[in-house]
Amino acid sequence: QVQLVESGGGLVQAGGSLRLSCTASGSIFSINAMGWYRQAPGKQRELVASITSGRSANYADSVKGRFTISRDNAKNTVNLQMNSLKPEDTAVYYCNADARSTTSSYFYRYWGQGTQVTVSS
Repeated sequence: QVQLVESGGGLVQAGGSLRLSCTASGSIFSINAMGWYRQAPGKQRELVASITSGRSANYADSVKGRFTISRDNAKNTVNLQMNSLKPEDTAVYYCNADARSTTSSYFYRYWGQGTQVTVSS
């Protein structure tokens, strides 16, 4: 099994910054893409940013230019630096990893428990 744990959420004023971190642990054989999703009340979960094992990044249009995703393959960690935060960014942010455990022949999409980000106006 693979476990993902997020940290770094909190309450900030509009225009502020937060840095989210997510670390994968457990019986990891390999990890392909990692990413961040978010879900606001009454809305669908949406992709915020993703990054491949080769560190090629993809961003939602709504966060492009404000958020930066990065990863440390040696530490099995993915980060999301969020700047110029807006009230519309308020949501629960979930980390994901497409990983293969040492007990499986397949890659699965693993999810963290989520961390709350609240941006006040």
